Amino acid sequence: MRSSPRAPRSSAILATLLALTVVGSPGAQTRIEPHANKYKPEDDVKLGQQAAQEVRQQYPLLNDEQVDSYVQRLGAQLVDNIPQELRQPAFRYSFQVVNLKEINAFALPGGPMFLNRGMLDAAKTDGEVIGVMAHEISHVVLRHGTAQATKGQKFEAGAIAGQILGAIVGGTAGSVISQGTQFGLGATFLKYSREYEREADLLGAQIMARAGYDPRQMANMFKTIQKQGGSQGPEWLSDHPDPGNRYEAINREADALGVKPSGAPAGRIESVHARLAQLQPAISSAQAAREAQQRQRTGQTDRGGAVGRVRTNVEPPDSQFRTYQPGNFMRISVPANWQQIGSGNTVTYAPDGGYGQTADGHSVFTHGVEIGVTQGQGGGLQESTEQLLQSFARTNPDLRRQGGYSRTSIGGRQGLTATLSNVSEVTGQSETINLSTVGLDDGTMLFMIGVAPQNEARTYMETFNRVRQSLQFSGGGSR
Repeated sequence: MRSSPRAPRSSAILATLLALTVVGSPGAQTRIEPHANKYKPEDDVKLGQQAAQEVRQQYPLLNDEQVDSYVQRLGAQLVDNIPQELRQPAFRYSFQVVNLKEINAFALPGGPMFLNRGMLDAAKTDGEVIGVMAHEISHVVLRHGTAQATKGQKFEAGAIAGQILGAIVGGTAGSVISQGTQFGLGATFLKYSREYEREADLLGAQIMARAGYDPRQMANMFKTIQKQGGSQGPEWLSDHPDPGNRYEAINREADALGVKPSGAPAGRIESVHARLAQLQPAISSAQAAREAQQRQRTGQTDRGGAVGRVRTNVEPPDSQFRTYQPGNFMRISVPANWQQIGSGNTVTYAPDGGYGQTADGHSVFTHGVEIGVTQGQGGGLQESTEQLLQSFARTNPDLRRQGGYSRTSIGGRQGLTATLSNVSEVTGQSETINLSTVGLDDGTMLFMIGVAPQNEARTYMETFNRVRQSLQFSGGGSR
């Protein structure tokens, strides 16, 4: 449900940009200013979103709520503490975990950041995780990607996405991703100079301190991953040339910074480690590349990397309905030609051809409804619904609510309904989403999401209304 529009080349030249200067003085933090850049901030966003879409298609995301929430909380703290003079309102920050065992992390122009699961496994403290994230977000804030491109050869901005990915992942995986792209700057784009790495270290230390973390943890993380990288060296450090005296420079910067007390609870990385230990082991980048090549050879992968039954010619909803009882606490009726997929807290009902899975096991559907139960936020139904929408938007950046909420009866209870728009990660086309929510007796919230292509929305909206009206709770709405 994510798009990858081709980014047009910027014709604007920013006339007043200053060359970067690093000015240090005893007892004061280092002042850093952006390099000359012929691209608009909006170009960074388009390029980064385009490249992030390819990352999500080619690499297995972890898609674990607990781990993703941890990384997103840390990321939000960093974004909130970016110096005001370096903020870019157009940037769209996001933070996701890739289920790969190598120690690696990277950020793309305009805001998307990806951390390998191996990076989380290697970290000993929250500060070590946020140290790497602060370094990476500093590359974004300083617009190093397009600043470096400004110094290079002329090329179409729309070709940068493939160049970004090739520069990040390299090797076999890079060749898989970059097929069909203009790969002229792959050797240099986002493989930053020592100068850029030094700037990211120093600005990252400053952002960490503003967020309440000791910048020395960044230097500690570099040592941690270097020790755990083995004889071949950790992937992250291989892509980040040491600017020289890195540890000493970060520690000097830390001495000059006042670190305010952090309001974040301590010891969260231990719970993340415990959660990761419960999951299936991560795969290697080489294995991910082989699987991507296999999907390309066999034709299993559609535009969104979906494997399974997803296709474009989907049968319309049957006028006859069939009743199901998911979770033993409610009954719901759906078109007779829809099947139930999944069980537990989230169930999908979709027609043949309207549902599938990505290579990393992430469910996708283009037609049908998904019903799930999530923890309420304790501030009322609308606040809980807004929190749910925010969680959806983290992995669906094109998701937009169309208008306000309307009150509706769901299973004899007062609920909320809203219409949203999105871009399908499978087809790349616009889709219409109908979201309904209602509170349950145990403090949880039930949600129903109806999805259909925009050009079929009228037919499906009628079906979604019938499905919603059919919902009945047993036992007074307790699970």
